Amino acid sequence: MAFSGGVDHSLISPKLATSNTAEDKMRDILHDLEDIRGKLQENFTGKEPPEEQRQVTLPEGLSSSSCPRADQSLLASRFVQWAVSPTFDLGSLSCSLELSEDRRKVTVSHIPQLYAWSHDRFTICQVFCSQAFSSGQQYWEVDTQQCSHWAIGVASWGMSRDQMLGRTRDSWCVEWKGTGELSMWHMLKETVLGSEKPRVVGIWLDLEQGKLAFYSVANQEKLLGECPVSASSPLHPAFWLYGLHPGNSLTIRPVKV
Repeated sequence: MAFSGGVDHSLISPKLATSNTAEDKMRDILHDLEDIRGKLQENFTGKEPPEEQRQVTLPEGLSSSSCPRADQSLLASRFVQWAVSPTFDLGSLSCSLELSEDRRKVTVSHIPQLYAWSHDRFTICQVFCSQAFSSGQQYWEVDTQQCSHWAIGVASWGMSRDQMLGRTRDSWCVEWKGTGELSMWHMLKETVLGSEKPRVVGIWLDLEQGKLAFYSVANQEKLLGECPVSASSPLHPAFWLYGLHPGNSLTIRPVKV
């Protein structure tokens, strides 16, 4: 490629050779220089973006080293590879609750249900999921929008059926009391987390690290709180719906991709 005076002749308009006056030549030169600048800008299109465009903002409150890190995509997708879709267990279901056909929605019943007697059945408005986890990492999400009072967490199958979730040494949960207070329960202790009700709760169970984390899920996950868990026995997703409000429901929803 031939250059003269540092200018690429392949980018210069033929009009330069046909100008007859100094004024015309100067105008053509300015015009051609403008063309060169535009073409050079086009040549650099697709290169590395400016520094301010390459910055990645990490989600608020993400402190646990065991949790997946965020990128520039929608943060809901960072848990997809660990997503599970548990279903409610009919054998542990309280007679004050009823299930949808696919067993992913539990509702406070208007009248007591006549389920067969079972020593696994809760005597208060609680239910386990059928699935249990003893190793690895799992994530699932629960829609809480149709429930005014609830607790969501995990527990061992041996949890007493007349005890409340989070009030035993083998259960852990996040709880919305319906009075503007969100709290977390573990090892019989309550930790107040805030006063805003999450519309969807994400549960991250990392049994490799022995940690349980709760997220408020919208367009991004926001960490609500985390606590240590023991994997001495398999853990089931566990739910408590206060029985004073018939029609209230919780739904296990698919994790967004």
